[in-house]
Amino acid sequence: MSDKVSSADNQQGSYFLIKKNNPSETTRRSPLEQKVLSKNEAYAYLHGAMHDASLNKIRRIRFGQKYPEWLNTIKGLLKFVGANSWMYKEGKNRNFYILETVCKDLHFTFNPVKLTTNRGKVAYIRGFFDAEGGIPRTSKEFYIQLVQKNLRKMKVLKKMLVNLGIHCGKIHNPSKRADQNYWRFFISRSSHKEFAVIIGSWHPIKAKIFLERMMI
Repeated sequence: MSDKVSSADNQQGSYFLIKKNNPSETTRRSPLEQKVLSKNEAYAYLHGAMHDASLNKIRRIRFGQKYPEWLNTIKGLLKFVGANSWMYKEGKNRNFYILETVCKDLHFTFNPVKLTTNRGKVAYIRGFFDAEGGIPRTSKEFYIQLVQKNLRKMKVLKKMLVNLGIHCGKIHNPSKRADQNYWRFFISRSSHKEFAVIIGSWHPIKAKIFLERMMI
């Protein structure tokens, strides 16, 4: 994939609002430690995060990730909603971890349009970003991108962000030669801080980058 698609760290994995007194402290804490999360919000986040999951042959939802810390967040959220899950390292020589669950209330066909509250929408977008978003670790130019192969979902996601007051760039295909069904859009530079504060991240790498680069 060309330019920023390949250079962005898709670091797959803190619910906080602008009105929080100390958003940087909130970013460091897990959603369950903050004790501000409802089960509906937990499900919304999990459905967003499922964009980095798959369904295996025996109908287990399977998250794969090189950061076990984020999978532990997923595991905690699943426990919070009353669902069991288990995690293991895949292969002896691979730095890759798997979390599986048979939670019956999670569906790959989930439609975020059904979310009626801003808190639910924020949680869903955060889960989507942690699964399919990218921000640079070291590049001097800071950007926030969201990527996905489903154009319809990208349009819905962009509309949700705009309704939350976050400005977005045009949805586009970075390289039709590489993948004609691969779509992305950037968060406008004027809304970087709003995204970091309103949406934020529960992924250990992305949350740290927001703290360091956006000084929230």
